[in-house]
Amino acid sequence: MYRLLSLSLLLSSQLFANDLNTCQSCHPVIYQEFQQSFHKKSSIKEDKVHKAVWDKHPAKAKGNYKCAKCHTPKESTEKTHSGVTCISCHTITSIENHPKSNKNIYETKDKTLYSAQKGMEDQKIVYEEKSSWFGLVKETKGSPYHDIDYRNQNFYTGEVCMGCHSHKENGKGFNVCKTDKKGAQNKKQNCITCHMPKVTGSATSIRESKTHAFHGFAGVHNAPKMLAQYIDLSYHKIDNGFEITIHNKAPHNLLTHPLRVVQLKTTLTRQGKVEQLKTHTFVKIIGTNNKPSMPWLATQVVKDTMIKGEEKRQVPFEVALQKGDEIETTLGYYIVNPKAAPKLGLEDQKSLTSFTPLKSSYFKVQ
Repeated sequence: MYRLLSLSLLLSSQLFANDLNTCQSCHPVIYQEFQQSFHKKSSIKEDKVHKAVWDKHPAKAKGNYKCAKCHTPKESTEKTHSGVTCISCHTITSIENHPKSNKNIYETKDKTLYSAQKGMEDQKIVYEEKSSWFGLVKETKGSPYHDIDYRNQNFYTGEVCMGCHSHKENGKGFNVCKTDKKGAQNKKQNCITCHMPKVTGSATSIRESKTHAFHGFAGVHNAPKMLAQYIDLSYHKIDNGFEITIHNKAPHNLLTHPLRVVQLKTTLTRQGKVEQLKTHTFVKIIGTNNKPSMPWLATQVVKDTMIKGEEKRQVPFEVALQKGDEIETTLGYYIVNPKAAPKLGLEDQKSLTSFTPLKSSYFKVQ
């Protein structure tokens, strides 16, 4: 019996180390969500935007794929297909803060994973198997594939995300992108609670639970509607027309990537006739010499109209309104700025260069 148990644990340890599909056996729902996530698709083999930028980067000719630190963590070359894996995130022990970009510090002990669970903040679960009644009754505790440590506070505040999502400084000392750290300090609402909200379904097949953290990672590429709850659109009549207020309830810019574009599209319907009103665009463009440029060349913010964290942005429309007028407004985005897409060879990638609605509202003039 002891030999069989030892062999089982040895095999599970090898599977854990070498085959990430092993996670599927105990976490089938989470595994399927993860397959659609852009953590899973973060390598140049699956992320078309990342590949397009890397193909133009001068470091490519030198084979110096520094992006691997976050896009294919724990891998050393650009040939990997793995992207960010289950092991990548769940073995982070702490975050080192650095001026250019932060660094994840990983657990070195085999079979040790970290996670968060309310009510278990002071516990570490180690696999145990007990038998009684001469082996007829068996009880197990934990998972045979790994230990799970719930004591790492970084998994409760969202700080665990700050190794890759905090900031990125290029070789010229310019911050290409930055996420406000305020979103990784609060246990009640942070990166994880917003981008990995609780959804219906058991986290594991070993121990049933009613909900689990969404591992599809809500964002512009996947499940964006999950983020719509952090945006409010409201209508206010003013002397020379009306204004739409966009309230970004997130602690960071509405979109943080410099290639993204946000737009507010609004129509006015009067007596059955629909009129397209002015489209308002919100961007943060980086570049040099007051012109857009590739990230590694950028030295300045050329233009910044992006809606900031926790900002209420009033957008005016100078239109003479009449009673009964109907106003429909939609806030949405482009994953890649249509003006920048041709420079990256992405102009034919409709999923990247098409407008994606995020939140819509309807108002009727009284």
